[in-house]
Amino acid sequence: MTPNLIRQASVVLSNLLTFSGPADAKLSEFFRNHRDLGTKERAFVAESVYGVLRRLRFLSTVTSNDENDPDDARKLILAWLLRVQGMSIRELEPMLNEQQKEWAHMIKAKSTEDLPIAVQADVRDWLWDKLMAQYGEAEALKIARSMHEQATLDLRVNIIKGTREEVLARFIAENTSGETNVTKTPYSPVGIRMPNRMNIGRHVLFTEGKIEVQDEGSQLLAYLVAAKRGMMIADFCAGAGGKSLAIGALMRNTGRLYAFDVSEKRLNNLGQRLKRSGLSNLHAQVITGETDAKLKRLNGKFDRVLVDAPCSGLGTLRRNPDLKWRQTLQDVEDLNVKQANILARAAKLTKAGGRLIYATCSVLAEENEQIAEQFLATHPDFKLLNAAEILAQQQIELDTGHYLQLLPHVHHTDGFFAAVFEKVDGKTTSAT
Repeated sequence: MTPNLIRQASVVLSNLLTFSGPADAKLSEFFRNHRDLGTKERAFVAESVYGVLRRLRFLSTVTSNDENDPDDARKLILAWLLRVQGMSIRELEPMLNEQQKEWAHMIKAKSTEDLPIAVQADVRDWLWDKLMAQYGEAEALKIARSMHEQATLDLRVNIIKGTREEVLARFIAENTSGETNVTKTPYSPVGIRMPNRMNIGRHVLFTEGKIEVQDEGSQLLAYLVAAKRGMMIADFCAGAGGKSLAIGALMRNTGRLYAFDVSEKRLNNLGQRLKRSGLSNLHAQVITGETDAKLKRLNGKFDRVLVDAPCSGLGTLRRNPDLKWRQTLQDVEDLNVKQANILARAAKLTKAGGRLIYATCSVLAEENEQIAEQFLATHPDFKLLNAAEILAQQQIELDTGHYLQLLPHVHHTDGFFAAVFEKVDGKTTSAT
């Protein structure tokens, strides 16, 4: 650590605190413009700015005497080092000017007794109110605090090209430190977990298409689709195609898998990943939206339709801490309308006896259970299936009830929700 490195981290953080765009994109742009930074220097900048974003409300409290004062990025970096990382003023002093030394003493001395509960949780008041109403105060605080932690690096082994045992053995053999830092994921049969962040993009296993970076929750969603050989599958909101690739591998490269998305740019990003994967059954298609005319000819054709819906992303705050400051209550309400509309359109693609899977990376009932219940109330030709039973049929022991509900502090994944509906032949059925 150097004074210049603290200064650069402060510059990046100052830009991120405008919340005018995704933090990861802004950080990537900064690194592209500062190629002189080494690996350790980049790591310090990334960890410090993300560390501040995770604990922003708490750190704002210890750096300011006035709640209405604008946040100072340099003070926040200092506060993160002193109050979260546990560094001493003595350790930092050689890198601080006189003014910064004064700040450091002020920050260190600031009392944090009797902080409001939302400040302890490090979320905005509206989000705290939602979490507390849904989960109760104790559980809501556990959920919020679990989002203060850095997410692990989860990998999905591409079973078209290798096995988890082979990949695991390769990583363990490469580990010269003697630490056991590579393990199997507890639920996904094809997952590997690395607690320490590492640049996997240049690893030969990645370039050969044997592994992909994917949270275990997303891997489990592919299993919840329960695709079988020869099926016709739609990934209705495919994005960059991570779940599409996972589903295609589970289909063993048979059948036909469509990856639909409204963003041509996101689907273009799937191109290289698709080449590495060795899959030939995946077809990417750009659509203008849920009313795109090309979807009409596909109505009633699909055995499985996955809707990984646009959502607040509030289950991914370990990775994307800026979202808890960027998202608003109005954003969530707007998303609810979009989620209901997309799910209703995707339902038309599902054949009789087929399944429709609705998923989000949110922890809010408004985006999850309430959308599922609303769908069942307005679509009597669908019934709810038990997610735990579907996973158990694939030897995955994970029972969160009829819905799949994953939480970071319980399952060590991102926060995920999924509901599985089956289209029945009759015109009416009860939701079980």
